[in-house]
Amino acid sequence: MKINNRQARIGVIGMGYVGLPLGIEFARANFSVTGIDLSEEKVLALNNGVCYISGIDGIQDIVARGLFRATTDFSVIRELDAVCICVPTPLSKNHDPDLSCIRAVVDELKKYLQPNTLVVLESTTYPGTTEELIGGELALQGMHAGVDYHLCYSPERVDPGNTTYTIRNTPKVIGGMTPKCLKYGELLYGAVVERTVKVSTTRAAEMSKLLENTFRSINIAFVNEIALLCDRLGVSVWEVIQAASTKPFGFMPFYPGPGIGGHCIPLDPMYLSWKAKGENFFSRFIELSQDLNRNMPRYIVQKIGDILNLKGKCINGSRILLLGMAYKPNVNDWRESPSLEIYDLLEEKGAMLTANDPFCDYIRTETGDLVHIERAIDKKALTSYDCIVLLTAHSCYDLQMVASSSVPVLDTRNAFAGIDTPSVIRIGDVMPSFDERTLIVV
Repeated sequence: MKINNRQARIGVIGMGYVGLPLGIEFARANFSVTGIDLSEEKVLALNNGVCYISGIDGIQDIVARGLFRATTDFSVIRELDAVCICVPTPLSKNHDPDLSCIRAVVDELKKYLQPNTLVVLESTTYPGTTEELIGGELALQGMHAGVDYHLCYSPERVDPGNTTYTIRNTPKVIGGMTPKCLKYGELLYGAVVERTVKVSTTRAAEMSKLLENTFRSINIAFVNEIALLCDRLGVSVWEVIQAASTKPFGFMPFYPGPGIGGHCIPLDPMYLSWKAKGENFFSRFIELSQDLNRNMPRYIVQKIGDILNLKGKCINGSRILLLGMAYKPNVNDWRESPSLEIYDLLEEKGAMLTANDPFCDYIRTETGDLVHIERAIDKKALTSYDCIVLLTAHSCYDLQMVASSSVPVLDTRNAFAGIDTPSVIRIGDVMPSFDERTLIVV
């Protein structure tokens, strides 16, 4: 068996936040790995041992050892024993699934796929995609899963920036089109992960991924709504969550923020909702949670306006520093980040904006504008701002220095907890009264 003796040649299609770490993990396990991507820039960087994703190490070593190479040429599929598909599955402007990248890969598989090759889809999608879009299309070519080749679905569980749970120690769910397909899929991933979790079908595996992230989306939406209510009631949502978390059973803490971002939480529930509508089933929880989460950026902008009002100012013409444009701490991924919409909303209102993120050189806003990002905080310049907004709590930020500037700070992540200063105001917290406005006047 080629997998057991590390003779299997593995291809990973899509060298992004999912595919690249997966390819590196296979190469570290002494498999020969070929990364396939449309971007010539990415391919050139990888073949030179250069990684363009923060927090990922090991490229230089596996390239030097001849275990990893990258290419834009899909014809290499002819040489492979296993192909893992890790391409983007975004939403269209109408929030329908955009599976064009998967379809493009299937077109290449039709041309180059060899008998007995294992094909695994990892991209997040709706239940039935593997069976219909890959299995069904290849069947039209006379290639049948479980007979001529093997087909599985194994949802990615990559958490960028998480150093505790990696590919190796995160359980891997696998569903196969046939028992034989599942057997080969389990063998492949069993070579690089500590635990595999077999499910009965590819649809069950696809559904498990959507359940994971829809669960998170709904609970984030709920705690965001609680934050809005606490704001209205004059109660600190952070104190409430901390108190509730002391219950040793029946409670799981989630935390409010400026919105949801990244490649999973904003998108995955909509895949499930779209599929449900096709079955004449309408999920009110999903739709409501998406609406709540999408409106958090507007709430943040409203809070910024309230803070500036305490200084007798308005957003128009105010100098505002935004700290953290990535969607989560300590990564350079700004896809679907709520910071982008907040930037656009403030710009529409005439704010004079400075965006800061130590991991990003630039962002592209929701309106399509390319914005240069400052990567360091100029201590002397802090006092020139009318308001500072902490959107992403990167661990390298010197929050004590920011707080000591005495500039009003809106903390959307409770990052300033433990720093006792009246200039910091948290979302979902008690807002200073108008009579207390002198506390944050500089």
